Amino acid sequence: MIPDKLLKPYDSQNTEKRLYEAWEQSGFFNPDICIQKGVTAPDAEAFSIVLPPPNVTGTLHMGSALMLAIEDTIVRFNRMNGKKTLWIPGTDHAAIATQSKVEKILEKEEGKRKIDLGREVFLKKVEAFAQESHDNIIVQLKALGASLDWSREAYTLDEKREIAVRTAFKQMYDEGLIYRGYRIINWDPKGQTTISDDEIVYEERKAKLYTFKYSKDFPISIATTRPETKVGDVAVAVHPEDVRYKEFIGKEYNLIFAGVPLTIKVVGDTEVNPEFGTGAVGVTPAHSFVDAEIAKRHKLPSIQVINEYAKMMIDKPTLSGKKVAEAREIIIEWLKQEGLLEKEEEITQNISTAERTGAVIEPMPKLQWFIDVNKAIPSRDNKSLKQLMIEAVKEKGIAILPDRFEKVYFHWIENLRDWCISRQIWFGHRIPVWYKDKEIYCGINAPSGEGWSQDEDTLDTWFSSGLWTFSTLGWPEKTADFETFHPTTLIETGYDILFFWVARMILMSTYLIGEIPFKTIYLHGLVRDSQGRKISKSLGNNVEPLDMIAKYGADAVRMSLIVGTGPGNDSKMSEDKLKAYRNFSNKLWNIARFILTACEGTVFNPEFKHSEADEKLGAMQCEMTKEITKEMEEYKLHLVAEKLYAYAWHKLADEILEESKTIFASGDETAIASRKNYLMGTLQGLLIMLHPFMPFVTEEIWSLMPWNNAGDGKLLMISKWPRV
Repeated sequence: MIPDKLLKPYDSQNTEKRLYEAWEQSGFFNPDICIQKGVTAPDAEAFSIVLPPPNVTGTLHMGSALMLAIEDTIVRFNRMNGKKTLWIPGTDHAAIATQSKVEKILEKEEGKRKIDLGREVFLKKVEAFAQESHDNIIVQLKALGASLDWSREAYTLDEKREIAVRTAFKQMYDEGLIYRGYRIINWDPKGQTTISDDEIVYEERKAKLYTFKYSKDFPISIATTRPETKVGDVAVAVHPEDVRYKEFIGKEYNLIFAGVPLTIKVVGDTEVNPEFGTGAVGVTPAHSFVDAEIAKRHKLPSIQVINEYAKMMIDKPTLSGKKVAEAREIIIEWLKQEGLLEKEEEITQNISTAERTGAVIEPMPKLQWFIDVNKAIPSRDNKSLKQLMIEAVKEKGIAILPDRFEKVYFHWIENLRDWCISRQIWFGHRIPVWYKDKEIYCGINAPSGEGWSQDEDTLDTWFSSGLWTFSTLGWPEKTADFETFHPTTLIETGYDILFFWVARMILMSTYLIGEIPFKTIYLHGLVRDSQGRKISKSLGNNVEPLDMIAKYGADAVRMSLIVGTGPGNDSKMSEDKLKAYRNFSNKLWNIARFILTACEGTVFNPEFKHSEADEKLGAMQCEMTKEITKEMEEYKLHLVAEKLYAYAWHKLADEILEESKTIFASGDETAIASRKNYLMGTLQGLLIMLHPFMPFVTEEIWSLMPWNNAGDGKLLMISKWPRV
């Protein structure tokens, strides 16, 4: 008897939530339950992956949907192959991003700043916002069919991760890798915090390049786009072999620049490019990373002239307290009046801006916490963190897909500066350091006794998320999960956070536990709109995953994101593409209806003696299955999805089923019996191989197969992948 449901069109809206609840209730997302119920052998090979934790700043976007589609496809494939499969869910507190979002809401809705509420009250508002965002994200994860083990869900700011963060900090502090120092950092004057190099967004903007001399008797001209910083200059650097300036190297000049007394020393430095500009560079050690290095090499002083609010802090009435842009105009006017301005030209330059606030970054010296990436580590054979990170990919076998990103990875590490890990914000992991008079204490727990005050700063978000692969498995305890599932098999994420996150996980894991965090890095690209533009709210082209799921179904969303998109490549999303794969869901439903109707009463028998024609078709499918299995193991999901789509629509529906109608009308009982058995086996195999990509429609059809009608109730998600 054909189920009535199959006689109606496929309805994703009334199917997906029900099926996800059935999967959850089965417990099979949890590898322990799979072992207990005999689905997975206790000694089976382990497959593990952690979900890149979404930021609790709102909802997921289509890039997140791509990540989930890829990861769930891989996870379901490995579970169906009998592996002990673990996919750990979690969310990231995303310190700066979340606090910044709540501050904007607070200002807009209540006209208040965080300082008006105080730290404790403000943090409660942030936590409430984060919880609401978390709940929205979980709804989206489930709507997309993500088969995550919810019993192991983690949060980068929960109690277990707090212990892991403090343990890691103390271990690095005790070995001298973490230090507090007065150094140049990237300062966000709007957010009032430091940010890392990776949190800078470079914007192309028009700027003026000014060429001038400090004074009439100074022998060298310099060029800069920021004349306001020149009141903090201590030197002019030239190439030591530059014949124009050789005679001046080593000389010092006392002068008055814009009313400010300066002592300028001419130094020879091989880093200066004699072909660029005038071949001479004004050295401002307090407001330039490059200049700070020059000053260090030549033992020059550092004079800070811009404060945390991007205002001048020079003790001169005409400049003191002025915003940098205003000070620039004042100094340019002075240069013109003095006849010192030689040239003024418009150029295009990359301006450093803060990712979260949009403010122009001001490099300046601050007392901050850093991780030393160049220090020899006794506990790691005197290798530095940089060396450990390079060795992990070059010698310990971490594979990067696509492999072109290996060069990018190595280049980034070679140019890596000490990592500034402190942030001047309230939301996040507080630095586990306490002070009392001149005493300093670093520990996992607060020191006993009175009079201790904890450091006010919090840690960079990437410090806690850098521990993700092993902190989610119980570290610093050596749990059964840790022993079984670490190193994880795979990390899958966007290529845009290779340095933010992936590299830092390698840094943390190789140092703290002495092993790689994962064996393979799969990098996906950006999801763009149909015109190839990056999806963003400002362009008005943002596509909400839940809206698309409601309209086209989760399977269509997943397939449209995976098909045609290899590792590392950007993809285009359009409603036409979504419609095409919704049509494919319907096509699959119609294929199943035809086969189950035409073959009613037939249960596939793998030992059946088929006709010669069906044997040939079966052999072709065996080859396709072998090919697909190999490509799945190599993470070539885009190729597999295309092949299955083409086979189901064009080979099976257009050719084989049309031919079958003729066979069924022929009256040849032998040929009919052969074709019925073949079609039932083909449908079974197709559903299994399509399930990782399109879990909902395939599971629904599977539930209508003859053995399930008989009350077996076996879920497709734990069916065995076909072996040839």
